[in-house]
Amino acid sequence: MKILLTGAIDYTDSQLKVLRDMGFDIKFVQDERKTIDFDVSDIDAVVCNGLFLYNDIKKFTNLKHIQLTSAGLDRVPLDYIKDNNISLYNAKDVYSIPMAEWAVLKILEIYKSSNFFRKNQEKRVWEKKRDLLELTDKVVTIVGCGSVGLEVAKRLKAFGVTVYGVGRRKIESPYLDNSFILDELDKLLGMSDIVVLSIALTEETKYLFDKSKFDFMKDDAVLVNISRGAVIKESDLEEVLDEGKFMGVALDVMECEPLKRESKLWTNNKVIITPHNSFISDKCKGRLFKVICNNLYKVKEGEMINA
Repeated sequence: MKILLTGAIDYTDSQLKVLRDMGFDIKFVQDERKTIDFDVSDIDAVVCNGLFLYNDIKKFTNLKHIQLTSAGLDRVPLDYIKDNNISLYNAKDVYSIPMAEWAVLKILEIYKSSNFFRKNQEKRVWEKKRDLLELTDKVVTIVGCGSVGLEVAKRLKAFGVTVYGVGRRKIESPYLDNSFILDELDKLLGMSDIVVLSIALTEETKYLFDKSKFDFMKDDAVLVNISRGAVIKESDLEEVLDEGKFMGVALDVMECEPLKRESKLWTNNKVIITPHNSFISDKCKGRLFKVICNNLYKVKEGEMINA
C-alpha cells in the first residue's frame, strides 16, 4: 500500500520504520505548497495538512484514505471526498488540551492585567493594581463544544464559573451547566462575561461573529478565538474595539495568516495575538503519530470509516 507523507509532520526515523513495518511503501514531499512533480495516480493514502489547497486531488486516482494533521476539515474538498468514497480522518483530540490551556491562560492574563505588570517589570516600576478580577461566578459561553471546547469547559469549571455550551446540537457534559443550539446564541451573549470560540469553520459559521453579534455582547466582555480566523469578521472587530468594546480579546487565529503588518489589531492594547500557536505542546507529536497509525491500520485492514 503506497502512502504519501508531507512535511506537515517532522517524522523521526523510528516513526518511519513503524510505518514501513506496517507494510507501507512511503513517498514524501516536504513542502505542501509546491506542485508535486511525480505521478500520484498509484497513491493509496495521504497524510497531510493543506496539500489539496495546492495540488489537484483528482490526480490521486487511487486515493482511498486521507489523514489530516489538523483538527479542522476546511482545507480539503469535502464534496469530492464524499462522492469518491475516500475515508477522511482529522487529528481529533490531538490538540485539544494545549488549546484549552492557551484559552484559560489568556483569560487569566486579561483578568489579572498581566500586560500591565510585564511593562512595569521592564521599566523596573513597583506599582500595585487595584482593579484585578477573579473568575468566580463569571459566565462563560463556549461556542463549539467538540473536544477542544469541552477541554476548555473542563478547566474553567475548576474556577467556579458557569459554563454554557453552544453548537449545532445540544449535548450533555459534566463540564457544561447547560447547552444550546446556534439559533439561541444571541440571548447568551448578553449574559456572558467571557466568550470562547472553538467552533469549526463552515459556510454557516464564516463571519458568525460580526458587528451584530458584538452588539449583543457586554461592553466589558472577554473574547477568545481558538477556532478559525474567519469565524470573526476582523473589520467589524476593529470597528467595535475602536468604539471601546471589550475588556480584552485574545486571538490565536486570523482569516489571513500571517496577520498583515498594517492591521490595527497589532497595536490595540486590548488585543493579545499569537501566531496560530495554541495547539503546540510537547505531547502533540506523540498523540498525532498514534492517531495516524491507528487510522492507517484500520484502512489497511479494509475498514472504511469516515471521521
